[in-house]
Amino acid sequence: MTRPAGFDNCLYLDAQAASIRERLETADKLFLEFGGKLLYDFHAARVLPGYDPNIKMRLLHELRDQAEIILCIHAGHIERRKMRADFGITYDADAMKLVDDLHDHGLEVTAVIITCHEGRPAAEQFRRKLERRGLRVYAHAPIPGYPDDLTHIVSPNGYGALPLPPTTRPLVVVTAPGPGSGKLATCLAMLYHEHQAGRRAAYAKFETFPVWDLLPGHPLNLAYEAATADLGDTVQTDPFHLEATGRQATSYSREINAFPLLRTLLQRLGAAAPCRSPTDLGVNRIRAGITNEALIREASCQEIIRRHFRYACEYALGLTDSTTLERLDALMRRLDLQPDSRRVVAPARQAALDGAARQKGNLGVYCGAALELADGTLITGKNSPLMHAASSVVLNAIKHLAGIPDNIHLLPPAVTRSIGALKHDILGRKTESLSLNETLIALSISATLNPSAQAALECLKQLAGTEFHATHIPTPGDETGLKRLGIHVTCDPHFPSRNLLES
Repeated sequence: MTRPAGFDNCLYLDAQAASIRERLETADKLFLEFGGKLLYDFHAARVLPGYDPNIKMRLLHELRDQAEIILCIHAGHIERRKMRADFGITYDADAMKLVDDLHDHGLEVTAVIITCHEGRPAAEQFRRKLERRGLRVYAHAPIPGYPDDLTHIVSPNGYGALPLPPTTRPLVVVTAPGPGSGKLATCLAMLYHEHQAGRRAAYAKFETFPVWDLLPGHPLNLAYEAATADLGDTVQTDPFHLEATGRQATSYSREINAFPLLRTLLQRLGAAAPCRSPTDLGVNRIRAGITNEALIREASCQEIIRRHFRYACEYALGLTDSTTLERLDALMRRLDLQPDSRRVVAPARQAALDGAARQKGNLGVYCGAALELADGTLITGKNSPLMHAASSVVLNAIKHLAGIPDNIHLLPPAVTRSIGALKHDILGRKTESLSLNETLIALSISATLNPSAQAALECLKQLAGTEFHATHIPTPGDETGLKRLGIHVTCDPHFPSRNLLES
């Protein structure tokens, strides 16, 4: 069943490409900072049903004759092994993945720039690895006095001292694995060099959210605020735009606070494009693609609830502080949302209660899970000595999709017993219960001999984009399996075990 869409990619793509080409007409060269994710923008896909998470790649294809790409990565992120949460990989690994993904789409990276590089071992090793694979790599040392000492920054000893790759095309796209990678400083340094050479250059920022021509209180913009709650961002009216034009536009706190300094820098650099406000510097035509605002509002509210659960779990895991939770609670109250406004929450909690009641056991031992299919059907599952709740609900879901009766088993008892014995007797694990990863491997083995298992296996792709909730934080084996299936996961902030290492 096809999910209803509230967003038209073609309308958006036409408007966005036209807006960038319009900016290109203002200067000999445009340095375009790509905020957010260049590929796999799943946040946008969740809040804009129908949005292609790789549409920015389609945009680059449309502009490929005019554009070249520069990739930035902060040396500190390499040293600290900062993680990209949606893929569970480090920023340096994601940078290499991004180079590969662009190559697979017929686009090449002109150069990689390591920002704030001070010669530390991990960053140097990363540099050598890329250079020996044929990539041009440039190291930018920190600029003393940045960002306050403008006289030094805009000088031969500031931006002028940073080595930069030669660029030959009118559009230079500057991207990165994540925020804080030094994209802006790189754009401004290149702008400085163009200005010194007597060429007219401009800067603009391509960032999907917040949406400048929707009100700050629109759920789509509040979903962005929820996504950046750990950074303390708030969505606000752009006061500079209001003063300059008399029209309301939406921006966010970090951008507004940084604008006076950025405007002064751009003026000193002789930027060709207007810089009256953060909104003027942005290139964002998301609203052009919205075809069903009611659907977008509902999807955005659901994303805020997902973020509520995510930050609650991160707090339990010691990954964030109470301030982040308070911001999410305030957003939930603002939109009159409750945790069980997410359809899968109540059935998952009821499954855990049912499991405890049947076995007359302690509720804390039982984990319930629920999954909502594309057609709205709710499937539940719970943990058992055989498998985790995530495994149970996924098997139940694909049996339903394949039309397989409940009394037909997909996994032969001999296989599950063998895996359980391996875990307990040989690997020394405390439980024999199968995680989702282990269950999927067992299912693939069973499918070689069991036609029902094969039919169910073929339905796994239909779980991409479905909604899932569990009453406990998934174990690594469950989390990896759910992520690879493309399922949207939330969970209550409870641990599946009292054992600290297993939790």
